[in-house]
Amino acid sequence: MAEKPIITADTAVQLVESGDTLVIGGSGAGHAIPETLIEALGKRFQTSLQPRNLTVVHVSGMGDQGERGLGHLADARLIKRDIGGHWGMSRVMSELAVANQIEAYNLPQGVLSCLMRSIAAGAPGYITHVGLHTFVDPRLEGGKLNPRTTEELVEVVTLRGKEYLFYPSFPVDIAFVRGTTADAEGNISMEEEVAYFEMLSVAQAAKNSGGKVIAQVKRTVPRRALDPRTVKIPGIFVDALVLAPEQQQTYQIDYNPALCGDARDGELSMGTLPFDERKVITKRAAMELRPDAVVNLGFGMPFGVGMIAEESGIRDRITLSIEQGSLGGIPAGGLDSGAMFYPVAILDQPYQFDAYQGGGIDIAFLSHAQVDRHGNVNVSKFGNRIPGCGGFIDISQNAKKVVFCGTLAVKAALLSSDGQLSVLKEGIPKFVNDVEQITFSGRYARETGQAVFYVTERAVFQLTEAGVVLREVAPSVDIRRDVLDAIEFAPIVPENIGLMDARVFTDVALEFSDFR
Repeated sequence: MAEKPIITADTAVQLVESGDTLVIGGSGAGHAIPETLIEALGKRFQTSLQPRNLTVVHVSGMGDQGERGLGHLADARLIKRDIGGHWGMSRVMSELAVANQIEAYNLPQGVLSCLMRSIAAGAPGYITHVGLHTFVDPRLEGGKLNPRTTEELVEVVTLRGKEYLFYPSFPVDIAFVRGTTADAEGNISMEEEVAYFEMLSVAQAAKNSGGKVIAQVKRTVPRRALDPRTVKIPGIFVDALVLAPEQQQTYQIDYNPALCGDARDGELSMGTLPFDERKVITKRAAMELRPDAVVNLGFGMPFGVGMIAEESGIRDRITLSIEQGSLGGIPAGGLDSGAMFYPVAILDQPYQFDAYQGGGIDIAFLSHAQVDRHGNVNVSKFGNRIPGCGGFIDISQNAKKVVFCGTLAVKAALLSSDGQLSVLKEGIPKFVNDVEQITFSGRYARETGQAVFYVTERAVFQLTEAGVVLREVAPSVDIRRDVLDAIEFAPIVPENIGLMDARVFTDVALEFSDFR
């Protein structure tokens, strides 16, 4: 195999031409993101106003919620269309979509991840049930985020009498990928990366489309110096290398061996939650755990369920799993979400989503921002904010049990002490007649018989065939004033409503026996 050229980032981005489709590997806040290449492309455009009218595709969110990542490319003259699995990590790019200045699509993260394999294989597209009856379904919004976006990228198909969604393949002109080490022939390992994502599939998709693959790496070694068992992107799928010796493991971390498997025997605590309504919610949600369960924790409040599991002595009896590919360790929080400390395994992201989409999660704990009378949940779009769905649809539609966690209202004033909860001032309802966007479909959940719960600090609801049922209330609240009058729709209220366990309203730890 011939040696691969090592070129500068400025030279590499000259390969990008106007009208190209550019796929960028990586995720989140610097997780294997080829930042040097993205920044160089943005600088080239600002200097020369070339290239123009690109389609940029990113499976995951990409940025620091500020100027990094996709923020370097946030110019409507440079970007014509953005197809992303998540938008919340790049505020400036999402502002272009909200302002109707670019075409903007939000498709499920797992779907886009697996679609990269379909493109690589020369398949016509990816067929799956994921997204049915959500905003991704073309009978609703088709994943389109603004009026400027009109082309249908999702189709409904029927196979053997069942409905599915078809996500068509498209050619990839340029791929930016990242690894840790490259040998002279362009074989690339990812030993310091927090995950592998779909980096190989992206490279294969570009090469098999007749496109170019530029790989950013931290260092190079001589020909055949890499252990072939560590090579994640073979050199036959790489056109050129760009050295970035200062690249960080994430935007916040230069290098931590516990995030990539180089350190395997350490101990790490997930921390503890201060006692407030968030802890009340996560304690009640955590009571749905059972030993030996495979668990996914969503961003934000659901992360606290892991803290409760640790505090209660059950953490070692469950397997935590994150969609980016790691499992068996401790998920990182905040901007480093998507990485995992001391994982027992790191899978390529498409394989992780294969397991998820096939029902491999026993229980998922996810946030809810809006819940409606049909049991639908919205976490992806609120007025002028479009955080996007990420892996939420893939996970929420397919977990055997899903527990949505969140307060009953926004900005309510609450007091919880000694097993009692008091509502001092009511807030803005989060349980509404109709959600602004359907990220989770109550209709689909009822069709599949999925177990679905909505846990708040005042009440627990369950989705049933008949609708949303009020199952439990906090011991001290007035059901009419503090629950029913605080939501916009009338749930089903059975004659006998249970009481939430009084211990969740105290800072006393739950016991292992509570989870059997």
